[in-house]
Amino acid sequence: MSAQRTAQVTRNTNETQIRVAINLDGTGQQKLQTGVPFLDHMLDQIARHGLIDLEIEAVGDLHIDAHHTVEDVGITLGQAFAQAIGDKKGIRRYGHAYVPLDEALSRVVIDFSGRPGLEYHVPFKRSMIGSFDVDLAHEFFQGFVNHALVSLHIDNLRGENAHHQCETIFKAFGRALRMASELDDRALGSIPSTKGSL
Repeated sequence: MSAQRTAQVTRNTNETQIRVAINLDGTGQQKLQTGVPFLDHMLDQIARHGLIDLEIEAVGDLHIDAHHTVEDVGITLGQAFAQAIGDKKGIRRYGHAYVPLDEALSRVVIDFSGRPGLEYHVPFKRSMIGSFDVDLAHEFFQGFVNHALVSLHIDNLRGENAHHQCETIFKAFGRALRMASELDDRALGSIPSTKGSL
């Protein structure tokens, strides 16, 4: 394998202090401490299904609510991904995955296009999963997209259980990330674009 595709990013604001470390060519090891247990559970899905080694520590203003923490974790993870992926030479660029969990089924498609864009279509069956506001899933992915500079399409195709709906999204996201960021031996280190740059 060529140069290590790793990154470590720290982001400090008046609302959150976050550190993210990733290895795109890992085995799915994770160490997660965001203070939001359901978010940790979802980040675990990204690591395990994306085979990305992932460390995230976050301290946020959870006495207000989880919004800033969840959004800023997405932002910082996006920054780390952009740094680790580098010049994008030799990557597959596009990735997709369908993931079922019992009655729920989601599809995620990603393009390391260099242009941020999110299409998010998730008709959650309820507004809360335990103490987790389902609106925050959108904020996480919007933060990621804006800073990883990717086009991301997320569709929950069916589901009755909100936990299952959310989990299929994050699992599919991890698998799509893995596919798109993988190095393609046949690409011979070229940029996967007719423009010659991404």
